[in-house]
Amino acid sequence: MNTVIVGIGSNIDAERNVSVAKRMLGEKLNVLRESEFVRTRPIGPRQQQDFLNGSLLVKTRLGRKQLKTLLKGVEIALGRDAGEDPYGPRKMDLDILVWNGEVVDSDVYEREFLRRSVIELCPELEKTLKGERGPV
Repeated sequence: MNTVIVGIGSNIDAERNVSVAKRMLGEKLNVLRESEFVRTRPIGPRQQQDFLNGSLLVKTRLGRKQLKTLLKGVEIALGRDAGEDPYGPRKMDLDILVWNGEVVDSDVYEREFLRRSVIELCPELEKTLKGERGPV
């Protein structure tokens, strides 16, 4: 069984899309806990809505590649277009942040809101995340 932290973000009809994504993921994964969800300013162009961001701690028998495929399927089901600007508005953004205790997304080191959600769900990573940027 793999223990994973999945990041969730949306800034288009965010409350609804985050709620639907959590429900969809809960149907396929064993959701143990969720972090606090917070509003954040967009990283890209400022003429867009703030994001609603948080994370889920899940257990799954899926491998990393299979889980990534599942997450992409949820994004597409919620209306995400593969050609979207990576810093533009989005209905849904799902990312694997931590895989079996290892930070696997470099954004966790660069974005405070991700770091906070990871530490909330996996406090043992706090020392790793407060130090220098680790291997990713």
